Amino acid sequence: MPLPPQVTDLTSFDLLLSVARLGSIGQAAAEHRISQPAASARLRYLERRLGLTLLQRTPRGSVLTPTGALIADWARGVVEAADSLAAAVQTLRSSHESRLAVAASQTIAEYLLPAWLVALRARQPDLVVTLQAANSAEVATRLLAGNADLGFVEGPDLPPGLDAETVAEDRLSVVVAPTHPWARRRRGIAPAELAATPLVSREAGSGTRRALEAALREHHIDTLTAPLLELSSTTAIKHAVAAGSGPAVLSSLAVSTELAAGTLAAVPVSGLTLHRRLRAAWPAGRQLTGPARDLYAIARRPR
Repeated sequence: MPLPPQVTDLTSFDLLLSVARLGSIGQAAAEHRISQPAASARLRYLERRLGLTLLQRTPRGSVLTPTGALIADWARGVVEAADSLAAAVQTLRSSHESRLAVAASQTIAEYLLPAWLVALRARQPDLVVTLQAANSAEVATRLLAGNADLGFVEGPDLPPGLDAETVAEDRLSVVVAPTHPWARRRRGIAPAELAATPLVSREAGSGTRRALEAALREHHIDTLTAPLLELSSTTAIKHAVAAGSGPAVLSSLAVSTELAAGTLAAVPVSGLTLHRRLRAAWPAGRQLTGPARDLYAIARRPR
């Protein structure tokens, strides 16, 4: 039930206890780091709220009246309980702020988060971070279930209940083995041909796959041909493509080394926009605090 208004100002009761212990409003004011006039005004306001005279002011200082002494005795247990509550809350906060649970989609987890976490640990060496790498749909599920403090996703959409902000941009690349027929096409391929070709692909729900589907819908292509292979990791897809199994669509972050080495070849797709946003996500309406806020700030820094 709501507390009576006369007893909700615990700071004033704490100040009264300091006067009782120190025998002076001035010393009590110094202990509470406020001015003496401010302390006197607060105590007079407390007296008005209670309708009681609590202090007797003398040339030698201030002493509690018998009524004031009785009120102070009753207030002491309440103030000490409030101190215990504040200490317990701080302990919980310190424990929470020493740990950070992150969920991130595969590309971000493999190619961006390691550097972000190194920067975070440089600020907070004692921080314990757990990272769950999953597809974008699973990251959203973990955030909504309260199993992650902060998430990073690649998909073009998010379910209700999450807030998100862009932290980076990415570009998807169609890649094949150097011996694949597409590697010799100077003009590349059309979106319809890409959609009609069985690809080496991530599972349904992955951010990369959903981004490709969204890009093709802009060309009024609503379905992809069933995958040639459906693999759960980017590394497995790259090995399969390099071995000649078929084309794949992967993040440019994931294939830059292979393209430079010549073990994979990039294939242009005429008229298809394959850029996407990489976003940080968290439960809607919640303010990011502590390590989650710090990691979000690191992720947003220009690269």
